[in-house]
Amino acid sequence: MVPGGPVLVEGPVEVVLEDGRTVTSDRFLVALCACRRSRSYPFCDTSHRRRVRTGDQDGDDSGSGDSGSGV
Repeated sequence: MVPGGPVLVEGPVEVVLEDGRTVTSDRFLVALCACRRSRSYPFCDTSHRRRVRTGDQDGDDSGSGDSGSGV
C-alpha cells in the first residue's frame, strides 16, 4: 500500500458505504479510494495524484546521494 494512494483489492468486490448503499465491481483488481478525493468514491480515480505538496521541496535530497570518499 502506498501512503495516500488506493487500497488494491482482488475482485470482484461488494462495498457497503456508510449510508448503507452497496456498490459492486466485477473487475479482477479493484482500487479503493483511501484519500476520499475521488469523484467515483469508493473507487479510486487517481485524484490523490493531483495533491499539492507542501514542505520539503527545496534541496531536500541534494546531498543524499553523495557517498563521500573519506579522507
